[in-house]
Amino acid sequence: MPNRLADAKSPYLRQHAENPVDWWPWGDDAFAEAQRRDVPVFLSIGYATCHWCHVMARESFEDDGAAAALNAAFVCVKVDREEHPDVDAVYMAACQAMTGHGGWPLTALLTPDTRRPFYTGTYLPRESRYGRPGVLDLAAGVREAWGSDRAGVRATADEVADVLGRAAARPALGGVPGPEALDRAAATLLDRFDAEHGGFDRAPRFPTPHRLLFLLRQWTRTGDAAALDAVTTTLRAMRRGGIHDHLGGGFHRYSTDARWLLPHFEKMLYDQALLLLAFSEAFQATGADDLRDAAAEIVGYVLRDLTSPEGAFFSAEDADSLNAEGEEEEGAFYVWTEAELEAVLGPEDAMIARALYGTTPGGNYADEATRAPTGSNVLSGLERRAENAGLAQDALGDAEERIRARLFEAREGRPRPLLDDKVLTDWNGLMIAALARAARLCGERGWGEAAARAADHVLATMQPDGTEGDRLLHRAWRGAAGIEGLLDDYAFLVWGLIEVYQTTFETRYLADALRLHRAADARFADEARGGWYLGTDPGDALFLRPKEAYDGALPSGQAVMTYNALRLARLTGQDGLEATAARAFGAEATVTAYPAEHAFWMVALADAVGPAQEVVVAGARDAADTRALLDGLQRVWAPHAVFLVRGEGESDLDTLAPFAAGHTPRDGRAAAYVCERHACQAPTTDPDEAVRLLTEAARPSRP
Repeated sequence: MPNRLADAKSPYLRQHAENPVDWWPWGDDAFAEAQRRDVPVFLSIGYATCHWCHVMARESFEDDGAAAALNAAFVCVKVDREEHPDVDAVYMAACQAMTGHGGWPLTALLTPDTRRPFYTGTYLPRESRYGRPGVLDLAAGVREAWGSDRAGVRATADEVADVLGRAAARPALGGVPGPEALDRAAATLLDRFDAEHGGFDRAPRFPTPHRLLFLLRQWTRTGDAAALDAVTTTLRAMRRGGIHDHLGGGFHRYSTDARWLLPHFEKMLYDQALLLLAFSEAFQATGADDLRDAAAEIVGYVLRDLTSPEGAFFSAEDADSLNAEGEEEEGAFYVWTEAELEAVLGPEDAMIARALYGTTPGGNYADEATRAPTGSNVLSGLERRAENAGLAQDALGDAEERIRARLFEAREGRPRPLLDDKVLTDWNGLMIAALARAARLCGERGWGEAAARAADHVLATMQPDGTEGDRLLHRAWRGAAGIEGLLDDYAFLVWGLIEVYQTTFETRYLADALRLHRAADARFADEARGGWYLGTDPGDALFLRPKEAYDGALPSGQAVMTYNALRLARLTGQDGLEATAARAFGAEATVTAYPAEHAFWMVALADAVGPAQEVVVAGARDAADTRALLDGLQRVWAPHAVFLVRGEGESDLDTLAPFAAGHTPRDGRAAAYVCERHACQAPTTDPDEAVRLLTEAARPSRP
């Protein structure tokens, strides 16, 4: 019989709707039931495309015996971390404080009245093994402790809450960091850089594209070739590796090894967005076509497989899918035996495929948990042996396209991984920002149109009070929107709207960005210290109001808010926005103490340090002379520049950005004004001269 999750709007919760565990969704009703029964709460947090969440579900939540033990000892609550990132943030912080590590599935045992954790962990098998407690033993032990030593259990919960409360009271910096903070951040990252394989950390190795975005800006400011080399080496290594889907485009969640060869096969929307930003910016900075090609492959994947009919973006694709035996297996959709390659390609092309993709008869793919060989191959370019294929270079290129197309077609006949088809405002904001920015950097107008279409859908769906209100919702699933938005929803969507404005120059996007930024500031501001909380005051829903500064897989929402404030200040001329950004910098001493973990703060700080430009093109938005100026200007690598277009009689823009009102065409032709802090050089109608002016302004003088 289905449990209480059967009507959930989360694909992850619906995966558990037929478990014998008597699941409750997160909410007051579950905790009231726990108080009525006088039992703790068993909180399980995961997400739809999480491989180890599936493993724990099969072992512990689909088993009648384990479910009976859980139901007897607890009220069981299931949470989708992507629906409730604030809940996840609080209990993940508790897990890291109590155990020294974290991850998903996340398990926490809570007191029913205070919701404080007294035990945390991650994956739990049915029975204890290898020092990892099992569900059966845990349930029995907690029933005993809850009955005989409740005071001790509560004391543990109170101690954990006290530790987290003290940690949340982080020291303030007291002012805006200077350029030396950027230099320390770059030195820290470059000291950790793996020159052989790219990347910055030991395995498992995550892409962390926001670090690359910062290093590109550091190279621009200082001319440090090592910073640029770290960016291009890492991007190219990832593209060659198995973390890249060589057939369908896009990137998997992370690499389980240091070479980027063996992926964890989830594909997340936010990874595609951030990597698209990194590849397209690196292309604009260097002009290297292979980096542009990688950006185009990401866009192709997202528009083909992660885009809704309405134009919004779905959340993710699963790591697991059905193998040839009809069993769930991680990576089954993506891996190949050499026999499968030969069956699809024939002997001659299979030989070429081996040279192109580094496959071996014994397989190059090892199981993530056991490291045991599976006999299958991940396609990668790390062991590319093209010289052994016996073909000339141009013929090899033709063969590669033919082989890729045939393998892709054959793979499309396999059972696809689960598509998590919910639409999240924050992740859509990131993808909108990336698509709109990449459209300008790569000269692909269609990408900008896709970004604008997604922005229109999110604005129409996720604003319950329309454009007159100040509320955003967080999640929509098959037309049903809900859950109050958090800081990241506002911050990331505002970023997307700023980028869409600078691609389409439709003033309404700039107006929406400014309106929603102000709404976020009003809802989430830490009035005492500066900066912003993740959510509004949770009341009794959570024992702690989270305020996150560090970057995880996504940039910090506070850092993106700060970046947005700086850019909106330059787009509109409203100095109060810069003051808000300065307070945010001053609120977080950890930003400069641990700069590698705060890379997007460094992106924002680089914008503050500058030099930064405001470029106003005065002319009709769709006129040929306006487009000629913009096409040249927006191809310049000027990461701190913002762009406005002012046509005659555009009163809306003059209201939003009064400083632009005096910028007019010259001699009946569109004119470009290149400005710094709204002090402008002489206007020009010549596209080449406009490019020269911006190029010189964006290249700082160096010692």
